[in-house]
Amino acid sequence: MRAWLLDDIKGPESLRLGEADDPTPASDEVVVDLKVAGLNHLDVFVTYGLPAPKSFPHILGADGAGVVAAVGEAVSDWQPGDEVIIHPSVSCGQCDACLRDEIVFCKSFTILGERLPGTMAEKIAVPARSLFRRPASVDWDVAGTFGLATATAYRMLSRARLEKGETVLVVGVGGGVSSAAMLIAVARGARVFVTSRSPDKIAWALAHGAEAGFDSGGEFSKELRAVASTGANVVIENVGLATWNQSMRSLEAGGRMVICGATAGNKVELALPVLWFKQYELIGSTMSNRSEFQASLAMVADGSVPVPVDRIYPFEELPAAIARLEAGEQLGKIGLAL
Repeated sequence: MRAWLLDDIKGPESLRLGEADDPTPASDEVVVDLKVAGLNHLDVFVTYGLPAPKSFPHILGADGAGVVAAVGEAVSDWQPGDEVIIHPSVSCGQCDACLRDEIVFCKSFTILGERLPGTMAEKIAVPARSLFRRPASVDWDVAGTFGLATATAYRMLSRARLEKGETVLVVGVGGGVSSAAMLIAVARGARVFVTSRSPDKIAWALAHGAEAGFDSGGEFSKELRAVASTGANVVIENVGLATWNQSMRSLEAGGRMVICGATAGNKVELALPVLWFKQYELIGSTMSNRSEFQASLAMVADGSVPVPVDRIYPFEELPAAIARLEAGEQLGKIGLAL
């Protein structure tokens, strides 16, 4: 099969289009013929060794959707021809965390394309429990790209204990997670404000339910209070150093900041007294469990959370797709059509 192969960790230039062996399913696995594979910042990070693959050549890609081609002998829920969406989180399926549907705490937890072969290939073998049926209302472009970002955002807002009517600030809107977080917060009845360096991305957010938007490079904590007459009960953060201080200052007393990434610097300074005097909560979050993925898929399927798809590239044009992602030019999701 054709696959994009990573031969080193010197960046995206270490990728090449080549041939790999067709996967065969283990007893509990399903082989999927992919129709669309989605890109995430994780793909860029892995090309730089963050984290480094177990071996080379390695196939990137967490998100994907396609048609079942073959099933292992122990699989009874799926059959060839079924149209499926892949949940990119993979765990042992047997430990206490997995049995509690908290697979993110499984000691063997990983993400497709990180330690395991991913979706940037014509076929992939995945555990049968990683599959969800594609609803007819979800087209292939969305099915193959929404998963990691939308389910991550869903978990972040769940961990934040977001309630209807609360004020949410989404920092760096335009990327997959931040855009999904904004749309989910709007669907849940929150007052939503955003930041971005792009006027076009702010305009998109305003057209989809945000009350106001601010320049990520400015003093958006002051601008938020001037417009909303309050700070944020919840801040969604995945930028890091570049916005950290303003994000902290945006919190209302007792506010919760949920962090899932640091695309612009992963080391910050924190004055501890403000943490206890303001009684802030800093909440780490990553990926999603099965029920959260299913819930986010349901919101996409019923239209309450539309998924912005920036661009779907031909499979052969992965370098151009990664360049757009790495430059932060996209609004929403980027994918590859196979």
